[in-house]
Amino acid sequence: MADARTSSASSAASPTFDEVFCGLLPRLYRRAVMLAGSRQSAEDVVHEAYLRLAARPQRFLAHPEPYAYAFTAVLNVVRDAYRKDRRQVLVDGMDGVEEGGAGGGGAGAAPGGWDGGVERRQAEIEAVRLLGKLSHRQAGIVILVDLDGYTLDQAAKIMKVHRGTAARHRARALDRLRAYLVASEHGQAGR
Repeated sequence: MADARTSSASSAASPTFDEVFCGLLPRLYRRAVMLAGSRQSAEDVVHEAYLRLAARPQRFLAHPEPYAYAFTAVLNVVRDAYRKDRRQVLVDGMDGVEEGGAGGGGAGAAPGGWDGGVERRQAEIEAVRLLGKLSHRQAGIVILVDLDGYTLDQAAKIMKVHRGTAARHRARALDRLRAYLVASEHGQAGR
């Protein structure tokens, strides 16, 4: 009987797998959207990452930084999905789907006022589109360093690559992003 009380007291002192993972969900969903490209895909990615981590919850709970461990699982799920999708036959792209929306409201629906978050959502869609042009490693490093605030050394450790490799991936990613932005500015200026 004393063993049962001791085990229940120790479980009350330490958080459970679900408690820790649920605390990370908002952050993981935001990053998964950036990696996967859509909210629906991100939900699937985070769910798959949950299942992978739940298979060995003691590893997740014992890790010194659970977010980093969970982010790595999310990144692995996205990478696996990308590899699987590469083997499938591609159809026409989905350009313009985001702009259409259900409400049919066009640009300038609320001149000079609050737009209901449309501008922010368009910026998020643009960020996701740009991150989608990078490799998964490049996108992962950019998210960890530039959005989550990790140092390059920490990001390299999370991604399980050498610091120099992480630095090279980040530099190439930033160069690609700059090139896309310059190209899109020149394309808009020519209209």
